Amino acid sequence: MSLPDLIAVARGDRPADLVLKDARIINTFTGEIEKGDVAVYQDRIAGTGEYRKAKKVIDLKGSYLAPGFINGHIHIESSMLHPSQYARAVVPHGTTSIVTDLHEISNVSGRAGIKFVLDCARDLPLDFFFMAPSCVPATHMETAGADIEAPEIARLLKWKNNVGLGEMMNYPGVINAFDSVIDKILVSQGTIIAGHAPGLGGKQLNAYMSAGIYSDHETTDIKEGREKLRRGMYLMIREGSSEKNLEALLPLITDKTWHRCMFVVDDRSCSDLLNDGDVDAVVRKAIRLGLDPVRAIQLATINSAEYHRLYDLGAVAPGYRANLVTITDLKKLKVDMVFHNGRLAAGGGRYLGPHSDKTPQKLLKSVNMRHFDIEALRLKITQDRFPVIEIIPGQIVTRKTLLKVPRGVFKPDTQKDILKAVVIERHKRTGNIGLGLVKGFGLKKGAIASTIAHDSHNIVVVGTSDADIYAAVQEIEQMQGGLVACRDGKIIARLPLPVCGLLSVRPAEEVSRQFDALERTAARLGSLPPAPFAILSFIALPVIPELRLTDMGIVDVTKFKLIKRNGK
Repeated sequence: MSLPDLIAVARGDRPADLVLKDARIINTFTGEIEKGDVAVYQDRIAGTGEYRKAKKVIDLKGSYLAPGFINGHIHIESSMLHPSQYARAVVPHGTTSIVTDLHEISNVSGRAGIKFVLDCARDLPLDFFFMAPSCVPATHMETAGADIEAPEIARLLKWKNNVGLGEMMNYPGVINAFDSVIDKILVSQGTIIAGHAPGLGGKQLNAYMSAGIYSDHETTDIKEGREKLRRGMYLMIREGSSEKNLEALLPLITDKTWHRCMFVVDDRSCSDLLNDGDVDAVVRKAIRLGLDPVRAIQLATINSAEYHRLYDLGAVAPGYRANLVTITDLKKLKVDMVFHNGRLAAGGGRYLGPHSDKTPQKLLKSVNMRHFDIEALRLKITQDRFPVIEIIPGQIVTRKTLLKVPRGVFKPDTQKDILKAVVIERHKRTGNIGLGLVKGFGLKKGAIASTIAHDSHNIVVVGTSDADIYAAVQEIEQMQGGLVACRDGKIIARLPLPVCGLLSVRPAEEVSRQFDALERTAARLGSLPPAPFAILSFIALPVIPELRLTDMGIVDVTKFKLIKRNGK
């Protein structure tokens, strides 16, 4: 781009490439709505005010014009979509930039997975800013497909479009100054270090923040959020598919605090993206709950841009990138046209960008489990009370519950909703099988299984019988990753995810239909909670309190230690 030519367009001496005429411009700096035109030259906004000279003029006839939405914390892998299909799903909803922590795919395939996503992103009308994954694996109590230590992080921080170090999930490692964790933080000094601090307060929060970690997206209640804001944290208010914290935290957004808050989704399914939206859905819900529409848009644009040091994004202003969204109804947040770098990327809900399903072959063969017999799934209870993972509806945190379970070989109790959970290592053929108990799934028959198991993504299964659990695992291996539902030893629904066991190569709409059909079929297996596969995916995440299950055994997260190894 020629800077003198941009300046000439801004002066009005040279025709713009595009003028968006008669707009109601949402000013994210001052919170005002201004009337005027917006002149665009190549990928930049030349100016706002009155402009008529242009190669192309689009009369907005009083529609609202906002900066493109920025999703400030997202794991795109949770959509189960190929990167090009992910763009197809979110761009029509007004998302023009994302900040993604690719620790899901990198836990399976390391740097190769990150490179695959970023290579795909080059031609898409969506900015992919990434954070170097800090937790591959998340802890020492699980087996991942790769290890990314401080020297590799130092290299990733130099890659184009990197904005810092991804969420430091190993918060006990920070608080207790584990050497490997400290090394990662030290090589990242001077960059943004994203946080992950569920339930932290008092001196533990002080210890975590003293390492230079100043954001959090795991806050679930107002007291916790208020303390984090007072200490100087940026609060990422999350509303995903299974993690819904907006309503509880909305009262924290005031005239004194709004500039320290931003909206994110963290994890959102393909169906929710297509049907409800991306970060626009969070904005829409916030407006519905009473937040001023302009303030809500600020939390989805300028706040995230400034926190992530993306200083040419998040506003409709001279010199800023021409990532723009037209809105026909502000209160209902009806998105019409979406511009990325000054080019129309979507209109009327229709994606106008390119499509590609190119994937390196080495990422398509990722389920490498050691063969085992069904007897390996037997769990023998030798004590009066056994630790049970209790699901909390609408949250990804769990409750540690000690329940009286009959001694001997465990048999699921569907009346009391105490089922068997299994995690099977699938990267290095270790043969590790973690066995535990879970309450809150509501299965009356059958089993459900997945290779989406945050964050090491081993095979995770919950079931009412060993036969159904075993059959589900065999189908997962044959598909080379994905989601399945099983009953009476037969697979009754499936969704193949051949890319690292996380992503499909099929069109977004097809993946969404398959996923919806899978969830409907699974729902018939009992009284399952909403988003059962999302809940299943977090059972194996040993950095979210209180109790988890990995391929190595049962993890008490509050004590940060394995309390039972493979059921023993």
